[in-house]
Amino acid sequence: MFEGFELERLQVGGVSLRVRHGGSGPPLLLLHGHPRTHATWYRVAPLLAERFTVVCPDLRGYGESDKPLSTPDHEPYSKRAQALDQVGLMRLLGHDRFAVAGHDRGAYVATRLALDHPEAVSALAVLDVVPIGAALARCDARFAAAWWHWFFLAQPELPERVINADPDAWYGDRYGPAHGRDQLGEAWPDYQRAIHDPATVHAMCEDYRAGLGIDRAHDEADRAAGRRITAPTLVLWAERDNLPELYNGDVLGVWREWALDVLGHGIDCGHHMSEEAPAELADALTRFLP
Repeated sequence: MFEGFELERLQVGGVSLRVRHGGSGPPLLLLHGHPRTHATWYRVAPLLAERFTVVCPDLRGYGESDKPLSTPDHEPYSKRAQALDQVGLMRLLGHDRFAVAGHDRGAYVATRLALDHPEAVSALAVLDVVPIGAALARCDARFAAAWWHWFFLAQPELPERVINADPDAWYGDRYGPAHGRDQLGEAWPDYQRAIHDPATVHAMCEDYRAGLGIDRAHDEADRAAGRRITAPTLVLWAERDNLPELYNGDVLGVWREWALDVLGHGIDCGHHMSEEAPAELADALTRFLP
């Protein structure tokens, strides 16, 4: 897995991050989603490494990266804190300016990175999401029914008890084949270690708790101040997931309220596009990125 890549643990600020990096060319940061680790990119990263220097970390709290103690406002797991990790990581690796692509929760970190650190982001790609602030502002019964896990995972204590009682049952029942051995392939052992680690499960829930509170507040503050993403932005969504349905077939219209330069399209796959459609995803990113 990740042939030709180097695996390291790097100290960035107050946290240690597990990261793989390899390839050559312009720097590209890839940020995974929940409940994955950086290993989710194992089919995509080698394709991109033919043209880019590819950096794939475990987000703080996920995989084998540090899981800092949280606070009542969940600030240590805010997307702002996680974005700052990534700026520090890329600078440590010698990249002051870079492109970033994020999937799921990683896309929220990438979005915050582009908003908070525009000088560092040359291009942004977001995979199968709209901004947290937009999702919650537009939340209706359809969204609550389809994405109920956002609200469950943000509850105090209960989600950890439920998930840790039987992680395989929780993820298997909630997410189905998308979290099965066949789809994850070589990433399966890494994923299994993550979901069976109670500290990781707690950190992932903290990520969702931050999402409903401090992250939403940060997004709303940006909207009120008129701040928008200035980097060229590529939006990709899974045609076999429910994002187009939830936003009435106009995912790009949502993003145009948040970014100045937006283009995008659907990919014929389910939510976990890096594992379901790696060649198509790598091609879309390669065509877009400078």
